[in-house]
Amino acid sequence: MIDPAPQPGERTSPRVLLVHTITFRQARALAPVVLGIGAARGLGDGPAALVALVVGITVLSLLAAAVSWWRFSYAVGDRAVVVTRGLLTRSVRTVPLDRVRGVEVEAPLLHRVFGLVRVRIDAAAGSSVTGTEELLVDGVPRAEGDRLRAVLLTRRARPAAGEPEPEHDAAQDDPTEPVEEEIARFDNRWLLYAPLVGGYLAVPLAAVGALTRLADELPERFVPDVEGPDVVDGPVVAIAVVAAVLVLVLGSVIGAAVVNWRFRLVRRGGSLIAVRGLVTRRHTELEIDRIRGYTVSEGLGMRLVGAARASALVTGLGDAARRGQLFPLGPRAQAWSLGERIVEAPGPLRAHPPAARRRAVVRSVVPGSVVLLAGAVLTATLGWWGVLVAGIVLTVLGVPLGLGLYAALGHAAGPHSLAVRSGWLLRSHTVLQRRAVIGWQVRQSPFQRRAGLATVVACVGAGSGGYAAVDLAADEAAGFVTTASGRWAGTLHPSS
Repeated sequence: MIDPAPQPGERTSPRVLLVHTITFRQARALAPVVLGIGAARGLGDGPAALVALVVGITVLSLLAAAVSWWRFSYAVGDRAVVVTRGLLTRSVRTVPLDRVRGVEVEAPLLHRVFGLVRVRIDAAAGSSVTGTEELLVDGVPRAEGDRLRAVLLTRRARPAAGEPEPEHDAAQDDPTEPVEEEIARFDNRWLLYAPLVGGYLAVPLAAVGALTRLADELPERFVPDVEGPDVVDGPVVAIAVVAAVLVLVLGSVIGAAVVNWRFRLVRRGGSLIAVRGLVTRRHTELEIDRIRGYTVSEGLGMRLVGAARASALVTGLGDAARRGQLFPLGPRAQAWSLGERIVEAPGPLRAHPPAARRRAVVRSVVPGSVVLLAGAVLTATLGWWGVLVAGIVLTVLGVPLGLGLYAALGHAAGPHSLAVRSGWLLRSHTVLQRRAVIGWQVRQSPFQRRAGLATVVACVGAGSGGYAAVDLAADEAAGFVTTASGRWAGTLHPSS
């Protein structure tokens, strides 16, 4: 039974008004309207008009932030957390404390300036209006954020009337703090792996794109008139290529350092706590009892140098790709060692049948063959031999690609867990507890049925929601799911 009357609602710190005003958080949706009204009324282009526009949007942002702050409150009772918000439309959301799955305390740079943090609460009680399973309390002092995190993850609902009291745990009477065990710490030498990770390479590319767009928007009088070099000059081209590579390498290293700065993963009592970040400092705490498995991811470049990442699969956790990350980047052996501390591996993977290899090669060669056919027609009719060459190259490259996709396939089932693996550019090896599986799905395309193959999907309430064993032998599907889940799945078989 949910606590009908939690403690009176508390407001966040008034200092958050300054944060929201500076970032125009509430006024972002109204700013285009203000700009449109100004344009319609013939707003001038002088300095006074620009100052008036900035002042107007700032005042609008401050008013919107003040109203939002005034109408927002939160309360944590013995059984539930309640968040109330809204002016015209009032929203009251109540989440039982035993449905809380994780808590993250964020301290962005501007929040740290004013001594504030954001508290994100993941709960397995989604909102039908917003479609999210996350509560956000933005703008509380650091001490209050730490208090909320501790209360939400340790307090449990009391039994309803007539229900027996739970067994008393003597450890609860121990006033000492839980022993903190450090599991992993980021080594700055691992930043050298960053240029091999696509996500970190996107950081400098996005920065270059933003600077290019900004340069295009500058008035002509601010753009220097510089005569460009001859693009056909070999040394100039070489220097440009080297400069581009250096920008990508340095940008990815800087991006990885900003995200993973002083990363630490520790175990404290029944929780795993990950702390990271330079500009935005994040403190993520996950209950070990909620973890249902882990995924070790290895990109193509990472596999060449023996690097990997490890993420926990937690029930009800939002933004699991980031917040469930237990090992952001480092040696493959350490990533696997960390994962096996969470869930026991089921043993070595079983290879998929030769039919899966043929299917992978055919699927990889078909796109190149289509281009090759089109190139042959264009060469014969219009003399466009470039398409023909591209088709030949793609067709030839499709063979090792298909072999690589096949080599990545595998599955295993053990007494306590199951595992599936797939992917080439990004290889993902997922290990799940048996109790995590809430259902199974078997899929067969006409081509799979003809080849005697099937794709078996383990449906879970954590991570991405489903993990597939692709192209395993159809006659092995029932045995795999029975071993992985027990007798309740024994009737599962692919349709004929």
